[in-house]
Amino acid sequence: MADKLDPKEKLNIEQILEDLENYTPKRRGWTWRKTPEGGFKAFKFHYKDMTEPLKNSVPLPASKYFDFIDPQPKPVITTEIASGRFEDDIRRMRMAAWHGADHIMVIRTTGQSHIDGLLEGTPEGVGGVPITRKQIRASRKACDLIEEEVGRPINFHSYVSGVAGPEVAVLFAEEGVNGAHQDPQYNVLYRNINMYRSFVDAAEAKRVMAKANIFQIDGAHNANATAKEGWSVMPELLVQHAINCAFSVACGMKKDFIGLSTVPPCAPPSPKLWYDLPYAVALRDFFSEFKMRAQQNTRYIEADIEEATRTHVIDTLISALTRADIQSTITPDEGRNVPWHYNNIRGIETAKQTLVALDGIQQLVKIDRSGPLGVTVREIKERAICLLEEILEVGGYFAAVEKGFFVDSAAYPDRNADGIARDGKGGVGAGSIVKRDPEYFAPVCSHFGNNNRPDGAKTCSPINLCTLCDPKKIKYIDELDPSDTCHKRLEKTLPYRKGGKIKPEVEWAGDGTVLIQLFIPEQEDVAKVAALEIAKKMNLNDPEVINAQVMHPSEGTFVEVKGKVGFEIDKSSLKIPPKEVILPEEEIRAAIKKIGMKVVAATVGEDEHSVGLREILDIKHGGIEKYGVKYHYLGTSVPISKLVDAAIETGAQGILISTIISHNDVHKMNMRKLNDLCREKGIRDKIILIAGGTQVTRGMAKETGLDDCFGRGTKGIHVVDSMVKTLKNRGKI
Repeated sequence: MADKLDPKEKLNIEQILEDLENYTPKRRGWTWRKTPEGGFKAFKFHYKDMTEPLKNSVPLPASKYFDFIDPQPKPVITTEIASGRFEDDIRRMRMAAWHGADHIMVIRTTGQSHIDGLLEGTPEGVGGVPITRKQIRASRKACDLIEEEVGRPINFHSYVSGVAGPEVAVLFAEEGVNGAHQDPQYNVLYRNINMYRSFVDAAEAKRVMAKANIFQIDGAHNANATAKEGWSVMPELLVQHAINCAFSVACGMKKDFIGLSTVPPCAPPSPKLWYDLPYAVALRDFFSEFKMRAQQNTRYIEADIEEATRTHVIDTLISALTRADIQSTITPDEGRNVPWHYNNIRGIETAKQTLVALDGIQQLVKIDRSGPLGVTVREIKERAICLLEEILEVGGYFAAVEKGFFVDSAAYPDRNADGIARDGKGGVGAGSIVKRDPEYFAPVCSHFGNNNRPDGAKTCSPINLCTLCDPKKIKYIDELDPSDTCHKRLEKTLPYRKGGKIKPEVEWAGDGTVLIQLFIPEQEDVAKVAALEIAKKMNLNDPEVINAQVMHPSEGTFVEVKGKVGFEIDKSSLKIPPKEVILPEEEIRAAIKKIGMKVVAATVGEDEHSVGLREILDIKHGGIEKYGVKYHYLGTSVPISKLVDAAIETGAQGILISTIISHNDVHKMNMRKLNDLCREKGIRDKIILIAGGTQVTRGMAKETGLDDCFGRGTKGIHVVDSMVKTLKNRGKI
C-alpha cells in the first residue's frame, strides 16, 4: 500500500490489512512531545508551555480569529477508544490525531484481565482490547501512517494485566506497543487474581516492558472510583502508588518510564478544589521522580455530557496548576453509551482548549502552602506514612490485603470494614506458582530472574535469538473463527465506506445511529415516554432515552433520545452547491476604504424584527461595520420608498433590507418592489441591493432582481464580501 495518507481520502482499511503478516512497526518505545527552548511563537502570541505544531490538524473552533493557529500543549493528550471493532478504532484514531491526541488507548469491552491465556487469532468478540496479534499489528500499522500524516509520533497503548500478563507483555514488545497499564494490585483487588501469582507475573511483565521502553501506567486510581467515599482513600492511593513504583523499579523499570494514574477523588457539588488540589500536590511531592498521568474520575460521569465536560475542565485546571505529563481525556458520554466518534473528539478538545488557555499558569499563579493547603497536604502524607507503617506491622502487603485494608471508605486511621479482602491462598491462578526447572530456559532474553541453565546463559544467543531480538521469528496467526472476522464485518460496511451510500454513524461504519434533543414541557416521567413516542413518529428504530434533565419539576424536561435511521442516502444523488470563497479580509477592507462604502438598512413592510439585521450591521457582532462600512439604520416596518429616498439623500452605495414575514410571499413582493423602485428612480446600476431573512434563499436574488440574498446563519463577512464582489464585477474597484 501507499506509505502516505492523503488527507482528502478516507483511510483504506483493506490496504492496511494487506501483507500484515510481514509488517513490522516503524518505531518502538514511548515518545514525548518536544517543547522548543524559550517557548513557542504563533501568530502574535508567545507561548510558554506549547510544543511543536502539527503538520496537519483541525484547530480549535475560535482559531479563525487568530490566523487558524493550533498550538499543542506540553502534556501528551490521551484518547480512549472502545468501539469493540478495531477496523473502526483505526478510523477514530486518525480523527483523534488530527485534533491533537498522541496517546491512543484501546479499552476492553470485556476485561482483558479476565483472560487466562494469550488468545492468538481470536475474533474481536472477546472484547475491545487489541489482544490478538492481528488487531495490534493493524492498529500499529495505521498509527505509523497517521503519525506521518500529522507530523508527530503516536503512542499506541493497551493493558498488560490478568494471568496472561507476561505473554501479553511479550506480544506488545514484539508489535511495537508504546504504553500499557500494568499494576499487580489491580489484578488482586478488582479481578481476584491470586496475589502471589499476580506479583510474580508482574515482575516478568515489567522486565519485558522495560526492555522494550514501553511506558507503564498504574491503576491505583481505581480505589477512589470504587470506595463509597473516594475522597477518604487519598492516603491509600499514595500507598498503592508507592508499592507499584517501588516494585517496578525493583523489576528494572526506569523511573521516567513509570507513570502514576492520578485521578481527582471529588466532583461538584462537593467543594472539589479543597480535596483534589491538596491530593495532587501531595502526590507530586512524594513522587517527583515519576511521571504523572492525570485522568477524570469516571465514577462521577452521568448521562449529561455537559456535566462531565465541566468537571473535566476543573480537573485539567488542577493538572495545569500542578503537573501532568499525560492528560487523559475520558469521553463525556461514558455514562450513557459506548463512547461515540465525536465524543472522543469532544474530550480531546476540552483538554486542549483548557491547557492552551492556561499556558504558563505556573508563572502567573503560585500554590500557597502557608495556609490550609499546606496543612491538608501534610495531613494526607502523614496518614499515608502511618498506613504504610501499619501494613509493615501486620506482615506486609499480602497480609494487609487479607485483612481488608484497601478500598476501605473511611479516612485512615478510621475504618468502615468495607474494604476489599482477598485470600492469599485463593483467587484465579492460586497454587500455580512453580520453581523453575533446572533446565529451564526463558523463551525471551528479557525476563525477570535467572535462567537455570548450567552454562549460565543469560541471553538468547544459545537459541539463535528470540522473537524480541529477531522479529522474523514471530509466528503470525490470523483470525481463527471464519464466521467472525474483520473481513466479514468490512464486507457489510463496504457500501458506506466505499460504495457511495451514506448513513450517519457514531460507533461503527454505517451503524445509522442518531441523537435527537427535545424539550418536553412535562414532568420527567411523562417527558421520557413522550420523547420516545416522538422519536417513533420520526421513524427512528430502537429509540432509547439516554438522558433526561429536569428544567423545573412541573414546567418541563430536557430529553435526549438515540435511535437508528432505517434508510441510507445515495451520494451520487446529492447536489452539492459550489463552495463560495470569501475574499481575504485585507482585500475587503481596502476596497471598502477606497470607495468610502455607505449603506442604508431597515426591516421593511410591517415587520418589527430587528435583531438579525443589527447583527449583520453592528461591529459588536462582527457585522459590516467591522470592515469599514458606514451605515444608516432606519428601524423596523420601514416603507420601501423611504429606504430608496434615504439612499439617494445620503449618497449610499447599497441598500440592505431584512424581511422575516413570508405569508402570501410578502417577502418576495418587497424584494421585487425594491428593485423596481430603484429602476424607476434611475439608480439601479449605481446601488447594491441585498435582502436577508429566515425564509430568504440565495436563489431569490435572480428571481426578484436583487444583487444577492442571504438566509439563516449569515454573518457580516458574507454580506460585505458580496458587496465587494458586486462592485468588482461592475468595474467600480
